[in-house]
Amino acid sequence: MTDDRVSAGAGAPSLLIVDDDDVFRTRLARAFSERGYDVRAAAGYAEALGLAREDSPEMAVVDLRMPGPSGLELVRDLKALDPSTRVLVLTGYGSIATAIEAMRIGATYYLQKPADVDDIMAAFARGEAPPLDPPPAAYTAPSLARAEWEHISRVLSDCGGSISEAARRLGLHRRSLQRKLQKYPPRH
Repeated sequence: MTDDRVSAGAGAPSLLIVDDDDVFRTRLARAFSERGYDVRAAAGYAEALGLAREDSPEMAVVDLRMPGPSGLELVRDLKALDPSTRVLVLTGYGSIATAIEAMRIGATYYLQKPADVDDIMAAFARGEAPPLDPPPAAYTAPSLARAEWEHISRVLSDCGGSISEAARRLGLHRRSLQRKLQKYPPRH
């Protein structure tokens, strides 16, 4: 067990951070603790579920991709354990499909890495807003180019980074896919 517990005192909101990246997990735990949270951290599914069974957290930040069961499986099991736990999913491999799935099984919000404490706190705050509130004025829907980029990234990730296999699955020529991957992802 690598239960990295950082306590901020009695009555502090409890937060479970689950990420297999030791440095990221430790920094995030320290930053939340400095903001008054009672933080517990785990490196994977089994450890996180064990901590949640001992004391269900009010909030959880869960990495999507970890060795063993995925972050989506952890979200489902955390919500089954305590439906009031608010769960935010973090990922370096964002896609519309996984965002929809995360929200469908009970995640409060979904963020792409890199994300810092302020991003995560803002996402939790947005997740508490009534569901029919209009989006903020600064919000713009993702463009078709961004959706294409996310789909290509997900397929490439599913193929273990093999450009040839990803090109085959996408119905593209390998060189065309390589050219698309050399460009920066669209911002929106």
